[in-house]
Amino acid sequence: MAWDFWIDRGGTFTDVVGRSPDGRLVTAKLLSDNPERYADAAVQGIRDCLGLSPGEAIPDGAIAVVKMGTTVATNALLERKGERVALLISEGFGDLLRIGTQARPALFDLNIRRPDLLYEHVFEIPGRLDAEGREIRPLDTRAVVSALRSAQSSGIDAVAVALIHGNVNPEQEIMVGELARQSGFTQISLSHQISGLAKLVARGDTTVVDAYLSPILRRYVAQVQEALDLGRATGRLLFMQSSGGLIEAGKFQGKDAILSGPAGGVVGMVRTGEAAGFDRLIGFDMGGTSTDVSHFAGHYERSFETEVAGVRMRAPMMDIHTVAAGGGSICTFRDGRFQVGPESAGANPGPASYRRGGPLTITDCNVMLGRLSPAHFPAVFGPDGDQPLDVGVVRRAFAGLAAAVARATGRHDPPEVLAEGFLRIAVDNMANAIKKISVERGHDVTGYALQCFGGAGGQHACSVADALGMKIVFIHPQAGVLSAFGMGLAQLRVLREVQFDAPLAAVAELPAAGGGSGGRGAGARRRGPRGDPDRPSAA
Repeated sequence: MAWDFWIDRGGTFTDVVGRSPDGRLVTAKLLSDNPERYADAAVQGIRDCLGLSPGEAIPDGAIAVVKMGTTVATNALLERKGERVALLISEGFGDLLRIGTQARPALFDLNIRRPDLLYEHVFEIPGRLDAEGREIRPLDTRAVVSALRSAQSSGIDAVAVALIHGNVNPEQEIMVGELARQSGFTQISLSHQISGLAKLVARGDTTVVDAYLSPILRRYVAQVQEALDLGRATGRLLFMQSSGGLIEAGKFQGKDAILSGPAGGVVGMVRTGEAAGFDRLIGFDMGGTSTDVSHFAGHYERSFETEVAGVRMRAPMMDIHTVAAGGGSICTFRDGRFQVGPESAGANPGPASYRRGGPLTITDCNVMLGRLSPAHFPAVFGPDGDQPLDVGVVRRAFAGLAAAVARATGRHDPPEVLAEGFLRIAVDNMANAIKKISVERGHDVTGYALQCFGGAGGQHACSVADALGMKIVFIHPQAGVLSAFGMGLAQLRVLREVQFDAPLAAVAELPAAGGGSGGRGAGARRRGPRGDPDRPSAA
């Protein structure tokens, strides 16, 4: 008999749920970034659950499976710390991804700022196919080799290849990929493999994202595999995809990792909520860095084209709305007003009460008001990770803030009033986020249950429910680690998209036609290996 581990590596905390050989559940919550004590929080959490001392090897066959969600790819995208990428695209389309869809979300802004492009260099490749996939102009292989050499001379080791109509006939893309392999590139993303549908902008954007994030993800996966001694101490290592399904570590791709952790929370929310008798749920997952909200009314809601951190991509993802209001959201007085976020203190330095010299945050507001008691909070702070929350530094920081507010406004509010004000702002932000995915889409949330989870969710659930007129708040016994718990409830799943030509009269044959290798025509989602992808029982 061996252990199972389910892990959610978040921006501030890493949650670990271990199921022992006798069926007992053991949980651990660690700071995701604590370099003085450990190199990786997920691995350390497993070691803590197993009761291993520092330097002690994991016993042979001690772990049957590790199911894991990670923010590694998300953080790399947000912080623009991915791999350096060269884009190879059809001649005449070098600026296509820069132009994009020509959407203007801030039409009247006087200072328009374009999001940074993920690729560093773009090379236009001669060669052309028509819309039927017939070759009009053969691929210029010498131009491809020249472009690859130029990219290598710049120190680039990842290429994204997106040729026009490559989704209909991938032969030219395959040729470019083979030349890149021969040239020694270690990351080669071909658009027909990454997003094999029409529309070069969406296909190209997603391919660039994959080339940008996959190397970072691959290095992290290798690090975890080595630390867990995969094949000896650990049987299987699975990762959660943004779509809500697990996949083997070796097949985990950058484009599918953006919502890796939150997707586990949605699965956990639905499976536990249905078990408790609720069929309409609003997911309220408040962590340390942000709050993720989701809607469920009988089926999983997914988006297939989305934008994250200013980057467009086409990949199946759980429909999750995120707002920068977590326990670590920084509370400031700027420009004559109180503000919460969007900046977060993260795990390092963390909130002021974490004893690392951090700023005042939502967590500190709860400490100030006595809603978080050091006596009932894990003593995991300080240089040796054994000290409680620091109440004194929070009181001093709020006293200093109250003095600054008094000087600027003439109002002499006590620190407790300031803390209450910051919490009201955070609650309004979170309630508005829930309205976006429910009320603004025509759903009456007063008949829903607010499924509250995440490390900070319980502190604010009733206030958020009151702001929305909701009568029921459901808190599962594993609510503090429900995203990790959801990893254990999820199953292996792959969602595929293909294209084909078919008359509308033949719509009944769609699933069978969707199994083909593709072709020009309408897009369709293929059913996963376990049937309907929207049935919670197959999540």
